[in-house]
Amino acid sequence: MDRMTRIASGSIAVAAAVLALKAAAWWVTGSAALYSDALESVVNVLGSAAALAALRFALQPADHNHPYGHAKAEFFAAAFEGALIAAAAVSILQTAWTTWRHPEPLAFPLLGIALNAVATLANLLWARRLFRAAASPRSPALLGDASHLMSDVATSTGIVAGFALAVETGHVWLDPAIAAATAIYVLWSGLRLIAHALGGLMDMAPEDDTLPRIRAVLRRAGAGAIEAHDIRARQAGRVTFVQFHLVVPGEMPVLEAHEICDRIEGALRAEMADLIVNIHVEPEHKAKPADALALR
Repeated sequence: MDRMTRIASGSIAVAAAVLALKAAAWWVTGSAALYSDALESVVNVLGSAAALAALRFALQPADHNHPYGHAKAEFFAAAFEGALIAAAAVSILQTAWTTWRHPEPLAFPLLGIALNAVATLANLLWARRLFRAAASPRSPALLGDASHLMSDVATSTGIVAGFALAVETGHVWLDPAIAAATAIYVLWSGLRLIAHALGGLMDMAPEDDTLPRIRAVLRRAGAGAIEAHDIRARQAGRVTFVQFHLVVPGEMPVLEAHEICDRIEGALRAEMADLIVNIHVEPEHKAKPADALALR
């Protein structure tokens, strides 16, 4: 088991513990707002399990049916978690509506708040750990899990504050109102996660600094070539695909042109991890000076 799958396994354990705490908080209080928080934690458990499965599948090497590897599997996990979040938001709205129509007194507020606060702190600490792990190497599945946990921290904080206000003022209608507001935020975060996952499946461009970094490497390592044009990159999970046309003098031997390509590819791999590079060598009459990176 590699580092990423170990972290994903840890996410399941943390999510299960947080779910138990939040379910206990809802059980002892009967709060619709705390119910909404507990239900979102169910999504955390399922989402973490999906992230683990996707990471294991994504790590499989390329094969006959998937010659470019399986890295995009992580985007499916992110989309699945987004769909679960949206479904949880609908359930929260239904509970909020029922509680609004038939309000009941809130019980054991201090115990419920304490249990929820411990769960929220655990989510915060683990979300920060996931963000660090997802950044290098880049992992959409872990990044989606971390983003959801961080939004869960924000909603949990608001829910506890609102629940305390409802108990303190005696306005029980605040409880379902807070739950409904939470549901809207949860729905928005789920749809945003789905949109990000679909962008990855549609070969979205990598982060804004990727192409400038590629161009800088080409300037450093492209000695002997004339220019590079049609420089493109796309992100597929933790893997970045880069392709461009490299223009060399027409009389240059194939071996020399190949050595330049090897030097550029080695420099790119030293600059960025998990990189697949495709270089198309062309003679100088194929140059496109108006849309090219000059290398000499």
